[in-house]
Amino acid sequence: MDCGICTSKTILLFLSLVFWGAGAALAYVGAYMINSYGTFESFIQDKQTLVPAAIVIGISVLMFIFGLVGCCATLKESKFGLGCFFLIIMVIFSAEVTALVFTFIYQGKVNQDLERSMNEVFEKYQGSNTETQAVDLLQRELKCCGVSNYSSWFNTTWYKENGTIPKTCCKNQTHCEGHPQLPSLLYPEGCKKKLETFLQDVLIYAMLVVLGFAIIKFFGMLSVCVVTCRSSSRRRGYQPLYA
Repeated sequence: MDCGICTSKTILLFLSLVFWGAGAALAYVGAYMINSYGTFESFIQDKQTLVPAAIVIGISVLMFIFGLVGCCATLKESKFGLGCFFLIIMVIFSAEVTALVFTFIYQGKVNQDLERSMNEVFEKYQGSNTETQAVDLLQRELKCCGVSNYSSWFNTTWYKENGTIPKTCCKNQTHCEGHPQLPSLLYPEGCKKKLETFLQDVLIYAMLVVLGFAIIKFFGMLSVCVVTCRSSSRRRGYQPLYA
């Protein structure tokens, strides 16, 4: 068998298997992004930042079916099947590039108005409402205190009424009552910077995964072209994978 065809078909078979693995991986990435944003949704007003995650999940659902199509078309060297597989790869490749572009765009939008929205949520802290739960979760999970630092609490209604900072700011809540006079017992970093870093890390992680699969799709399209052109010039019909 022509070495080029053999190599290309092997790549396509591998790509078909990758489709299933990629579908599972991208579904996890999309769910991880949505879950990560959902955890701190009270502080993120721009819901369009979930667009990349929605695109990624949509791609993953289709990949399971497309993997089977690619495998059958490659083994039988069906021109029609390979043509469909090429279109499928191209569409998914385009969708992944779109997801990368949106992710890159929204990477900058994550920081926009974050401080303002966080200040609004922190101001509504009163001990038992939804905003309180969101702030406590944020400070506890990210090990931070206040928007910029613990002094950010000084301008809130909670501090003016109680004279203390929420105990979720404390490094050790057992021996800390949230008194600002003892700053060594409080988390030194503000939550804005930590939340920005966390969200940026999620986006970068998603971008790297999608980019990796996009590169594989690119080589898959080249392989389809090689198999189709070489097999047409030599002979028609079924050709075994290994001579």
